[in-house]
Amino acid sequence: MSTVPEGYNWDVLLSWGDPLFSKGTPFDHATRGSGESQELAFGDNNDGMSFFPLPNGRAVMAVNNEYANLEWLYPNDIEAKTAEDVRKSKAAHGISVFEVEQRDGKWQVVLDAPRNRRITADTPMEITGPAAGHDLLKTPADPTGTVALGTWNNCGNGKTPWGTYLTCEENFNGYFATDSDYTPTAAQKRYGVKTTDRGTQWYRHDDRFDVAKSPNEPNRFGYIVEINPMDPNSTPMKRTALGRFKHENAEVAVAENGHVVVYLGDDERGEHLYRLVSRDRYTRGNDPANTNLLEHGTLYVARFDYTGDDLSGRGEWLELTFGKNGLTPENGFNSQAEILIHARQAATQVGATTMDRPEWVAAHPNRVEAYCALTNNKNRGVKKNGGGIAQTIGGPNPREKNNYGQIVRWRPDGQDHTAETFSWDLYVMAGNPNVHTDSLYAGSANVNAANMFNSPDGLAFDSDGRLWIQSDGNYGNEGDFAGMGNNQMLCGNPETGEIRRFLTGPIACEITGISFTPDSRTMFVGVQHPGEKKKPSHFPGGGDTVPRSSVVTITKNDGGVIGS
Repeated sequence: MSTVPEGYNWDVLLSWGDPLFSKGTPFDHATRGSGESQELAFGDNNDGMSFFPLPNGRAVMAVNNEYANLEWLYPNDIEAKTAEDVRKSKAAHGISVFEVEQRDGKWQVVLDAPRNRRITADTPMEITGPAAGHDLLKTPADPTGTVALGTWNNCGNGKTPWGTYLTCEENFNGYFATDSDYTPTAAQKRYGVKTTDRGTQWYRHDDRFDVAKSPNEPNRFGYIVEINPMDPNSTPMKRTALGRFKHENAEVAVAENGHVVVYLGDDERGEHLYRLVSRDRYTRGNDPANTNLLEHGTLYVARFDYTGDDLSGRGEWLELTFGKNGLTPENGFNSQAEILIHARQAATQVGATTMDRPEWVAAHPNRVEAYCALTNNKNRGVKKNGGGIAQTIGGPNPREKNNYGQIVRWRPDGQDHTAETFSWDLYVMAGNPNVHTDSLYAGSANVNAANMFNSPDGLAFDSDGRLWIQSDGNYGNEGDFAGMGNNQMLCGNPETGEIRRFLTGPIACEITGISFTPDSRTMFVGVQHPGEKKKPSHFPGGGDTVPRSSVVTITKNDGGVIGS
């Protein structure tokens, strides 16, 4: 970590390639490990995470491993990948589940703990909910349309009151390709599926990634996956009721009437903000029915209304239900399953607001309000979105070619998360007041030379209601970004609007993923892709070591509550 505040300390909990089992092998900086060693070790590019206390003083952590930095995964960043290379790459993706305990005052991983588990791009998963078994989900390898293999590009996360972990499939599209003469369909294009991938070459060694051979396989990804971290033998569940798109995180709130509301961002320029309202109600305690609350519900997408240059206004949640709001066969929707599988097209049909890349959503723990990081959007006012809808300037997206981002806040009517209408405003517009002095690009009034940042991404509240903001933006420190430095984490006061920088990360990293111990005396933070694109970083080992994504722990020297 580059800096933490005076009076704080940080330590590395674990890094990419660290074994979770004693039969694994320590990370090898020369070879970067093998497929076998990676299957027994912490994955790459950790992102969202959650902490689950155990009665014995230990805890279980579930951590997303979003993707692999191929330039570091392989010693020579090889161009043509072998089957063994693909095995290693697949194993670097997914989720790492492991137990931790405190030793000598520090949290450490417990090797061979009973709940330690790796979930990768090849782990069997059940497809559940209204879309399960639909023809669009059937493939040559799974004619039932109910059993998917793996999860990848898991970005943010969620944690349910009944003790499960929600992992979010984001840029799943970049793993499909073909060497055949194939033209992706309009539906595939809306989700970014092409005939080329991002260099992983999984399709050359596994036919399900060849979009010409298995054109329905991409339809089986882009979901929220629910995992029971307490049962290493449990099958992860892809919950289709929450829709299919590039999920950033899944923020869970329980309304006073007992319905569970899950807020969901679709992280792509000009896409949308969603929520699910559960059909059934949450029961406090260990009611087995709670485990199926995400199986059924009503999916909505947000429309933000505004007048002129107003930076606040009203909004409405538009229902995405078959037969309503034009979601009918005449408009290409023949069932609720199709609406969920093609949630982006459904959102376009009902007139949802195009947003500046909706990323993490955070719901206030003590008030009925929620916040969403809109990280940036170079296409705002310039290009239409993937559905052919103009990305107009105004309302919660007030800047053309927005390269700084903002955080939108909404308050449901009647202090009820299930209400269909809300009021909204902007909590902060990131910007650079040193470079721009007389425009919206300077940022809002709560941005100054001491706290300026760009591209808010991760968001989370602590139990006291402090809002933690993590950035994933331009760290070039020049031009429009002069003086901003590396990516960072800030702490905001929702009542006053005050924002203070808390820490800055190492070179070329994203700060992402956050969790706390129940007493708020230890914070877990993710440092993702330090030294990406061969930038000069050796975090966390120093010397001539390979840069490695890591989870770090942050504590106060006096043992107090973080942020207090």
